[in-house]
Amino acid sequence: MKTVLLKIFLLSFVFSFSQEKILSIASESINIEELKEMLYVYSSDEFGGRGTPSKGQDLAVEFLIDRYKKIGVNPLQKGNYRQEVKLQFDFKPIVNLSVNGKSFKYYNDFISHNNGPKVKYNSEDIIFVGYGIDDPSYSDYKKLNVKGKVVVAFEGEPRNSNGNFFINGEKKSVWSNNREELRNKKAAAKNNGAKTLILLNDYLYNRYRYDFESAEKGIGEKRMSLQDDSQNGPHLFLFPTRFKNFFSNENLKLDLDFEPNSEPFTADNVAAYIKGAEFPNEYIILTAHLDHVGIQNGEVYNGADDDGTGTIGILEIAEAFAIAEKEGLKPKRSIIFLHVTAEERGLLGSQYYVDYDPIVPLNQTMVCLNIDMIGRTDPNRGIRNTNYIYIIGSDILSDELHEVNKKANEDYVNLELDYRYNDPTYPVFESGRTIENQYYYRSDHYHFVKNNIPSIFFFSGTHVDYHEPTDTAEKILYNLFKKRTKLIFHTAWDLANRDEKITLNK
Repeated sequence: MKTVLLKIFLLSFVFSFSQEKILSIASESINIEELKEMLYVYSSDEFGGRGTPSKGQDLAVEFLIDRYKKIGVNPLQKGNYRQEVKLQFDFKPIVNLSVNGKSFKYYNDFISHNNGPKVKYNSEDIIFVGYGIDDPSYSDYKKLNVKGKVVVAFEGEPRNSNGNFFINGEKKSVWSNNREELRNKKAAAKNNGAKTLILLNDYLYNRYRYDFESAEKGIGEKRMSLQDDSQNGPHLFLFPTRFKNFFSNENLKLDLDFEPNSEPFTADNVAAYIKGAEFPNEYIILTAHLDHVGIQNGEVYNGADDDGTGTIGILEIAEAFAIAEKEGLKPKRSIIFLHVTAEERGLLGSQYYVDYDPIVPLNQTMVCLNIDMIGRTDPNRGIRNTNYIYIIGSDILSDELHEVNKKANEDYVNLELDYRYNDPTYPVFESGRTIENQYYYRSDHYHFVKNNIPSIFFFSGTHVDYHEPTDTAEKILYNLFKKRTKLIFHTAWDLANRDEKITLNK
């Protein structure tokens, strides 16, 4: 009996040792030479800054597909690595809008956030919905029937008698932090059946008015949106708060004639995967955006760090998983490698995947690991240790995800994990001004997060070359790039090979 037990122990030991050896071989395949070779090509002038749409982005898509074929990683969709994303350029719509006979002028008084659908209203009832919030802890829609109606909401969110916010206490919630306010209040109106939302918000009105008017004058980039998102409504109109008293009146009626003005086109996401051995219908998604900001004023914005590093990092991680598979060690869960288009134009590629065409069911998607800029260091850190990476969101939806990432770091790479940007209000100096960072809402993991899919955003910070033509491959710190990529590989490996799925506990 002792001999049998000893043999079982030795076999188990040998198997475990063999697994560790294969994992080590896979991890060591992530090397500086390949990272550098691929990034120099991917961020070269030939790829023209990978703007959406462009010949350069088409070359980038071909580069990714060719690489996946070379390393033997299959497409997520049978026979096709591409996911067609339906986009459109938006131009100034033809809009006639009046309330109780008072006409409002486009740009001077209001702007339309979405370019569709075509509608004509005559004397539609307007219902005031306070802040336009519909949250478990506070709702302006409670006891209101707004189905098929026009609703008006004010900016921000309410506070209690102690000055604290009803929803999050001392800190603002997603209902009043600008970009999330717009998304959430539009969604609340839609979910309650409203067909149009008028939102009074000075910051959003001024920001989008400037962007849209500049685009119309040929200054900066054309406006862009998803075709489906524009057509599904509800209409969203942004007004300045100077009209607050006017819209506080009762018995208001809206007359609206809206004619969209857009030009449709398509771009591609790229999706590859390795099938899990034990839980093939449970998915770990690694994502990075394949686009950048293209050519501006005759200069190529190469986007080596943003997001060449995330893109090439995923290719190296995919190769490491493929090497382990060829050595006989498949992951228990399936791993998806998702490269999304049009991130720079509003997270549109990832929104399309999540909201309109998730190739695998979202309820079978266990976690999202998003990589966006991991090749440089952040001057905002001053003279602090450069052996770091920002970890954003790891413990916001799941404590287990946080612990898996932390242990992977301790076991394999020993970077400083910096969590400062877990707080979206933490200040950052960017584009010549100090602002709230809002990073948790500014990259592609966001669309997974809004569906309660635990996510980590891996990031090393902005720098002087952020969104400049000087973001080039020779400025990448390749040893740090390699270590950060290895951390993400081991985090993904540990998530894929746990006995149990990580739990959503927040």
